[in-house]
Amino acid sequence: MPFLRIALAVLLVFCATQAFAEKRVALVIGNSAYQHVAALPNPGNDAADMAAKLEGLGFEVVTGVDLDLSGVRRVLRDFVDRLDGADLALFYYAGHGLQVDGENYLAPVDAKLASHVDLDFEAVPMNLILSAMERSTRVNVVLLDACRDNPLAVNLARSMGTRSASVGRGLAKVGTGIGTLIAFATQPGNVALDGSGRNSPFTSALLRHLGQPGRDITRELIEVRRDVLAATGGKQVPWDNSSLTGEVVLKPADGGQPASVREPATDQTAELAYWETIKDGTERDLFDAYLQQYPDGAFASLAKAKIRIIERVSAPATEGVTDVPAGQAVAAVDPAAAAAGTDDRALTRSIQQQLNRLGCRAGSEDGLWGAGSRKALEAFARHSKAELATLEPSSDVLERLKAEKARICPLACARNQEAKDGRCVTIRREAKLPEPSATQGTAKTPAKSTGTRAISPPAELKKKSFAGCPDNADVAFRQMFSRGSGRGRTTIAATHSCGRAFACHRATRGQPWDCGWR
Repeated sequence: MPFLRIALAVLLVFCATQAFAEKRVALVIGNSAYQHVAALPNPGNDAADMAAKLEGLGFEVVTGVDLDLSGVRRVLRDFVDRLDGADLALFYYAGHGLQVDGENYLAPVDAKLASHVDLDFEAVPMNLILSAMERSTRVNVVLLDACRDNPLAVNLARSMGTRSASVGRGLAKVGTGIGTLIAFATQPGNVALDGSGRNSPFTSALLRHLGQPGRDITRELIEVRRDVLAATGGKQVPWDNSSLTGEVVLKPADGGQPASVREPATDQTAELAYWETIKDGTERDLFDAYLQQYPDGAFASLAKAKIRIIERVSAPATEGVTDVPAGQAVAAVDPAAAAAGTDDRALTRSIQQQLNRLGCRAGSEDGLWGAGSRKALEAFARHSKAELATLEPSSDVLERLKAEKARICPLACARNQEAKDGRCVTIRREAKLPEPSATQGTAKTPAKSTGTRAISPPAELKKKSFAGCPDNADVAFRQMFSRGSGRGRTTIAATHSCGRAFACHRATRGQPWDCGWR
């Protein structure tokens, strides 16, 4: 009997050891010393500290610091080779990254990105790494501290001219397979702060909270989000996409017991489920309801930030209104953030005013930046040959617009209008009155017809009058042909209703027509 007890105890210990003896592999990359743009102060420290943290949590770590393109591919190949039989794979990256056409790229230290073609030869697609992880491992975690303000993206946008709108700020959302969690330093499309200490705000919070005994990683990332919000004054909101199907605990609880939590598990589950249903919403009422139900909840800071974002992009608020709707969470709005939102709106309105002044037709000057405003700014960049890093409102864009003193965008008039003195005026066609007859007002008897026909001179010898024709043949073309009438042609000849012929040509399809009178 004692022997049986001893054998049973050994078996239990063996099973427990096997339960936590899973194979964990991590790839950690930190790029600071960029060769063609200014160096970043923190990624080298971030990578070194994160590698040490993960080794302490039982990970087999592949580390690379200040890697060029061949170096990134080398450590990536080493990492993928080690994933065979792994239960958990983790990828951490600190450095420059960018999004183009919704795809994310990581920038090695030798990247220059002088043109769109360079993306394929100088940058590493994020999907390449993610696909390799998801092919080999059931559970994957990706931590990206790569949303910093990126001069490489500015270089690329300048080279792309009017297509620079495809180069976005920060990183884009990433679609994942089942069993993958991706955490961004800030929300997609925004720029993260590099920080003034040894580590960035995002990595500092990760180092503090990852690996709490018995704590699920999703709960740890909530605490990371709280810390970053506090450290940046609400300017940076860490974001994550998750398709995990179970808990991921980086460090088992001491004694095999789960870590203590502040709220009952049932409340946590309900709160998390509610947040998952509203986190991508755009209606303020959803987040006000969350704050009313969970005023000190795990996502309270994030809900308040979402409310500020919604207010920033909503319709203009009515000034002088003192009545507050019942149930509105007024206390949730930070006055500093509200002031920042007002400043942003004033900046946008000023840019719209300048675009309209330069003839680029931004439309209503309401302080809301939409498709019409972006199209107007794109037209300004095209006609002024300006190099803009982005089509979003900024103080640099405003200063660039103010520097222009004369009209930039050409005047485009409707079919029945013409440009005159910088304005579109309606074309007036004067009716020609018949010339008075030689016998008008006399009582002479009409002369008897002699039966002969008058011989008219050839048409080409008649004196032509083009007083009713537009001054510009381009105006005549727009009056006679609607947009898209070219149907791929490069030459069009026609005769205006005033009787004058004109011809138009263009180099290739899609280019503007160049017309002249014949």
